[in-house]
Amino acid sequence: QVQLVDSGGGLVQTGGSLRLSCVVSGGTFSRIGMGWFRQAPGKGREFVASISWTGGKTFYAEYADSVKGRFSLPRDSAKSTQFLQMNSLKPEDTAVYYCAAGRGPNAGRRSDLYDFWGQGTQVTVSS
Repeated sequence: QVQLVDSGGGLVQTGGSLRLSCVVSGGTFSRIGMGWFRQAPGKGREFVASISWTGGKTFYAEYADSVKGRFSLPRDSAKSTQFLQMNSLKPEDTAVYYCAAGRGPNAGRRSDLYDFWGQGTQVTVSS
C-alpha cells in the first residue's frame, strides 16, 4: 500500500517561493507517476502538475497553464520524495495542495488517474 505524506506549506508574500514535499512509502518511487492538485476555498480540486515515468530515468512533466514557468517538479529518488517547487507565488495560488500517486508510471491532469493521496498542506500567499 502506497502512503504519501505531504508537507512544506506556509504563509508567504507575493513573489515568494515555497517547496512542498511528498514522501512516498510502500511503492517503487522511481516508477510511480505522481501529481499535485490544489483546492482553494469554495472551489473544486484542480490540477497543478504531474510527472510520469516513461522508462529508464526519463520522466515527462506536465503543468497547468496557470503555473507554467513558475512551478517545477524536482525529486530526490534516494529519499523517495517528490517536490513541488513554487516560485513567483501569487495570491491566487492560495489553496490546500495535495500530492497524489498512481499504481503505475502514468500521471496526468485527471484526478481519477491517482489512487493514493496525501493529507494536504496549506499554502497562503499574501498580497
